[in-house]
Amino acid sequence: MENQVERAIDIASSPTSDQSLRAQAIEFVHQLRTEPSGWQVCLTLFTRTPKSSELVRHVAIEIVGSHVREQRLDGQSLSYVQNCLMEYIRQFYAEGHNIMDADSASIQNKLVQVITYLFAQLYGNGWENFFDYFFSLCSSGNGTEFDNLAGVVIYLRTLSSIHDEIADQLVPRSPEEIKRNAELKDLLRARDVSRIAVSWHAILVKWRDENDSVLIMCLGAVGRWAEWIDISFVVDQNLLKALFQLVGRTKNPQTEPTIDIVRDTAIDTLSDMVSKKMRVSDKMEMIAFLNLGDITLQLLNSPPLHDFRSTSNYDTDLAESVAKLVNVVMNDITKTLDTEPSNSPAYQKADELLQVFLPFTLRLFSDRYDEICSIVIPSLNDLLNLLRKENKTGGRWSNTQTQMLSPILNAIIAKMKHDETSSWGNEDEQTDEAEFQELRKRLQNLQQAVASVDESLYIVVVSNLVLDTFDRLAQTQGQMDWRDLDLALHEIFLFGELTPKSGSIPTKNQQRNGVVSERLAAMMTAMVESNIAAFSHPAIQLQYMEICVRYCSFFEGHNHLIPLALETFIQAVHHNHVKVRSRSWYLFHRFVKHLRAQLGNVALTVLDSISDLLIIRAELTKSSGDEDMSSEESEQSPDAVFLSQLSLFEAVGCISSTTSIPVERQVYYAQVVMSPIFIDIQKNLSPAKGGDERAVLQIHHDIMALGTLARGFSDWNPATTAAHLSPPAQQVAEAFAQAAEAILAALESLKAQIHIRTAARFAFSRLIGVLGAQILPLLPRWIAGLLSESSSKDEMATFLRLLDQVVYGFKSEIIEILDSLLGPLLQRVFNGISEPATGTDDMIELADLKREYLNFVSVVLSHNLGSVFISSTNQESFETFISAIEHFAKDIEEIQTSKLAFSVLSKICSVWGGKAVADGASKNKATNEGEALATSPTPSIPGFNQFMIKRFSPLCWAVLGSRSFNSKDPQTRLVLAEVANLQKTLLTQTGEEFTGYLRNIELKEVGFSMEQVEEYLAALQGLDTKQFKQFFLGFIQRAGA
Repeated sequence: MENQVERAIDIASSPTSDQSLRAQAIEFVHQLRTEPSGWQVCLTLFTRTPKSSELVRHVAIEIVGSHVREQRLDGQSLSYVQNCLMEYIRQFYAEGHNIMDADSASIQNKLVQVITYLFAQLYGNGWENFFDYFFSLCSSGNGTEFDNLAGVVIYLRTLSSIHDEIADQLVPRSPEEIKRNAELKDLLRARDVSRIAVSWHAILVKWRDENDSVLIMCLGAVGRWAEWIDISFVVDQNLLKALFQLVGRTKNPQTEPTIDIVRDTAIDTLSDMVSKKMRVSDKMEMIAFLNLGDITLQLLNSPPLHDFRSTSNYDTDLAESVAKLVNVVMNDITKTLDTEPSNSPAYQKADELLQVFLPFTLRLFSDRYDEICSIVIPSLNDLLNLLRKENKTGGRWSNTQTQMLSPILNAIIAKMKHDETSSWGNEDEQTDEAEFQELRKRLQNLQQAVASVDESLYIVVVSNLVLDTFDRLAQTQGQMDWRDLDLALHEIFLFGELTPKSGSIPTKNQQRNGVVSERLAAMMTAMVESNIAAFSHPAIQLQYMEICVRYCSFFEGHNHLIPLALETFIQAVHHNHVKVRSRSWYLFHRFVKHLRAQLGNVALTVLDSISDLLIIRAELTKSSGDEDMSSEESEQSPDAVFLSQLSLFEAVGCISSTTSIPVERQVYYAQVVMSPIFIDIQKNLSPAKGGDERAVLQIHHDIMALGTLARGFSDWNPATTAAHLSPPAQQVAEAFAQAAEAILAALESLKAQIHIRTAARFAFSRLIGVLGAQILPLLPRWIAGLLSESSSKDEMATFLRLLDQVVYGFKSEIIEILDSLLGPLLQRVFNGISEPATGTDDMIELADLKREYLNFVSVVLSHNLGSVFISSTNQESFETFISAIEHFAKDIEEIQTSKLAFSVLSKICSVWGGKAVADGASKNKATNEGEALATSPTPSIPGFNQFMIKRFSPLCWAVLGSRSFNSKDPQTRLVLAEVANLQKTLLTQTGEEFTGYLRNIELKEVGFSMEQVEEYLAALQGLDTKQFKQFFLGFIQRAGA
């Protein structure tokens, strides 16, 4: 059997084995985990001599462990496994055996894991001498304790494994496991913890100068167990002496590597000890007793952290360990200061420790390695939050404590600066740059916390830094480190975070309302006048533009500075660095859009300056085998460059359309930009028809540019109610009518091309704001081109959303056009809906198209345009129109579509059903509101009252009979609410005709009893709509639907 299991494991683990045979072997090995006797053969395989292969033994002991862990063994079997494994350990780990003869680390871990499972089940039930065995195992027979290396190693591994099994807080536990673990920890504290603590000291002393691996394992065990044993066992003079010797040990950098893992682990052990949960008063006493302030000072002054600070020998691992220790201590100090009374000894002690540890925190926070800085950010953040809390409540902080803010703020600002080794914009350093920007966000939070505690200090420090930087720039005639300038600009950018509280930058129409606004205005003035934008480094130019855009309102009150800033933008849009150039195009658009009223006099100058950038050159994207594109490659891709270029077209539209420019000049500027595009479209039309992909893309870009230019010319749209927005002048609209004609000509010739349809739809939505009602006569051509046979369902849905806006915006002018185009429009939509869905994405698009169609119908009906559905032009398609909505309503598989369809049916009833008929609750409501009701149905369409009853009411019950209908489903309840609303609407429009139909025909056919029928009709007539919806849901659920 043993040989069979051994061979099965070998076959299962070999990728070259026959696949059928391998599958059988895997299944066989898997069965050993559940087979009651499977553990026996595996135990033999693991312990036998000579040893089996590493792999076989690893699988074998793992299977034994699974049986023990799952408690499949009875008491006798557990004892057998215990005896076998302990005998195995005695055989290979007792005194006289070389550690090299023991098992590999992975086998040791698996062995220890099984021993731990046995410990968890037997330590409280017959294995009280567990640690006696290991203590004897660790020592030789000559009286020296813990001198058997193999025994010490397996003992320390066992200690760590026991902690992980019964005390690791990160592992989720069942209530039974939590109870078991608590009992085991209590037993350990009572029986063996004191002896275990003594063993730690003995091991640290014995192996201090002999084996670092043993020291690291021992320190790890001390740190783990310190979480849950009595602190007195850890804070023991003998143990601490050994620990401090390891913390303070040094190496000769000339002969030994400066990195000392043992020392770092010893410091981490101190951190674990300090992290132990206890009363804050006891914690402060422990920190003082451990003399952690002096220890930290000595570590920070040691050569690896002091002498080598600016060299490659700087010990970052040691710095991280010290930072963790300082962060833990500072957290406890802050917690004590926050929770204890100011006159308590604990508070006084915490205050003293704060003065000691804050400089350590700032030293590590200022470390040039961001990983080290990040470790102490949490404690610094906690301290600032405490200061902010005390500041808000008029707290108890002394002058000494508030004086801490200045060095903290200075440290934060200094850390905001780029490292001297950084090189902005290099592809190889993009990850480092991203990490630094993430760190800056965390630093920004700290900086804002300082500002919330002492805003005056923040204002003075930041503004002095910025203004001093600009002074030095002038004195050095631009010969400065770009990192200093970047820091100053970054601080200006962040300074605006205070303006929502203290007021925005004062403009010509505002009083200067606060120190923040005044200082920000002073910094902005100094920045623009310093000619910093002429500094050659791309990061400075980019940051300068970002600031100008963020504080555009500043220039409204400082018009004389606009030309200087604008000149910088004009230069930047031609920059040779792709990141600056593409970003500047967007920022230039933002800048001129906000200040368009002040730029009318320079429109022609700006247009001439950037005219070379308005030339469109479409480039096909080169396909590559690597789909992953770096950010720099993405920014330089043809598509990305063109999208940025569109910002220039919108910027030109903004500058050219200000009210200060005469209308004829506006038209001229528009034509200057559009005429080359018209020529380009015409030139590429023939090649595009012939299948030239680049020509198709060129026309796509041209159309997008025209649409974007239109958006820049007009912020107005037909649906706007803003008084300050008005449609462009008639002459401007006529100029853009030529653009519409050019686009339509391209669309009609190339409507089979999705790129052209996409661009045309983009332009259509933007031309509405320029053309106004002039676009309405062109709608049939737009529809014919955009809803072609090649159009996808997603395209149709998107265009229907655009039509919703057109109907809403031109509701008083569109009815004739809508009447003529409705038939072709609906036909194209129905064709799209009738196409079968071929995949998940297609099904999603189909559902979206259905909903957009129903939304379109709802918009038309809501704006009193419903007559187009029943006009002589569209009468023939009326049945199809109604049938489609009925079909959508019955399809309960699509909840949202069904809900919307019932809502549209209710609207149809209200629109064509005539006046409300006096009946029940509707009569009471109308009487209260003074509304005149009809005594009998008065439908707008003859016979529509009977049509509504016989076509729409049965739909309500058809839905309830659907196999997928579930009245308890929350989404289905939404449909039920609309069904109830339709029932009330039918009652409102037809009165007794409807109740008679329900009583005598429909409800009986559905299967309701007369008692249920009368209950239903009473509720329908007597309750208002909201009440009836609640009743309807309960009625359906009681009926078992």
